[in-house]
Amino acid sequence: MNTGVIGLGKMGKYMALNMIKAGFDVIVYDIDRNPVDYLTGHGAAAASSPAEMASKSDLIVFSLPDASVVENVLLSKDGIVSGAGRGLILIDCSTSDYFWTLDMAAKLRKSGIRFADAPVTGLESRAQDGTLTIMFGGDTALLEEVRPVLDTIGSTILHMGDVGKGQLSKMTNNLIYDINLAALAEVLPMALRLGLDPEKIAEVINTGSGQSFASTFFLPHILKNEFQNSYPLEKAYKDLAAAASISAQHKIPLPVAHAATTTYQMALARGLGKEDKGAMIKVFEKINGVEFRSKKN
Repeated sequence: MNTGVIGLGKMGKYMALNMIKAGFDVIVYDIDRNPVDYLTGHGAAAASSPAEMASKSDLIVFSLPDASVVENVLLSKDGIVSGAGRGLILIDCSTSDYFWTLDMAAKLRKSGIRFADAPVTGLESRAQDGTLTIMFGGDTALLEEVRPVLDTIGSTILHMGDVGKGQLSKMTNNLIYDINLAALAEVLPMALRLGLDPEKIAEVINTGSGQSFASTFFLPHILKNEFQNSYPLEKAYKDLAAAASISAQHKIPLPVAHAATTTYQMALARGLGKEDKGAMIKVFEKINGVEFRSKKN
């Protein structure tokens, strides 16, 4: 199976590399030439455009920033659709929008293109190891057809349901994670203002019932004044916006999620969008006149 990979960032680069190591014929494309050169050095072929990749591939995997970028790759003048033959399989491992995914799948179906959403979760280290968790949205037969490729990038492949359910699953996971971070950002500056030591309360949280993946990953970095260790706020905000859209369209109350969204908006309004999610704490540090940092900094 000739397999294309579009989007060679922190995750996509290693996804493609693991496919090469597994013996697949891999074609790669990215606007950044550096990861393309890296992967061609490991045996991949390079496409000059998404359209060229589509003409040479049986299956294409996306690992792109958001739905707007995926749509451009699909529908632009030199996009995938312009070069695709009937029966081409597209697997979107990006974090895209749930409603957008439903609409795009319907459009592609009319062109004879098979489409599934399969967003992933896990840090860059898990992409390197090929141990990502994959949330697949699409029919069972298609999953079994592409499973050999997905097995090279993930150790846990969960069939979440029909098209769109993968993105819905990723949004659900991210939303809970984002709410945890917003809570840490709000509560910890209060604790400092009332006299608690930042390192000691961080240890209490990370060894106690307040522990979460958000706290174990971000608190050590915040204490070191490091805010470039994860996905930037301005890109992470899309999950909250997607949840707000679902809440409005389906009349589902999400009061805690809406409150967390306000915290993200406050951080973005302060110009913190290029920093990671941990930077939300700076909003409440300023309000409380404190800084949640190690005394060693």
